[in-house]
Amino acid sequence: MKKIEAIVRHHKVDEVKEALIAIGFQGMTITEVRGFGRQRGHTETYRGTEYTVDFVPKVKIEIVVGDELLDKAISAIVTAAKTGQVGDGKIFVSNLAEVVRVRTGETGAAAI
Repeated sequence: MKKIEAIVRHHKVDEVKEALIAIGFQGMTITEVRGFGRQRGHTETYRGTEYTVDFVPKVKIEIVVGDELLDKAISAIVTAAKTGQVGDGKIFVSNLAEVVRVRTGETGAAAI
């Protein structure tokens, strides 16, 4: 099993969600986050005053997948989230040792 964490732009969340649902994913966790990468934030002007936004607001989408669905999920996220501009986001994939469904006690793939 793998855990996918995708950091994407706010306005792309619905497209990513719909793309994942279309390929069969039933659940995901979405968190509002702030950070920066190579773009190091940006400057904005508000009421004539320029200021620097160091941490850019993004959304983190987390899903757990079986190894057989990993490439399909990554492809769906990239296709839905891509704008071609700096700041489109990142996808992180990590191994999961175990998953447990709290309500039933199911473990492994059955708990996803």
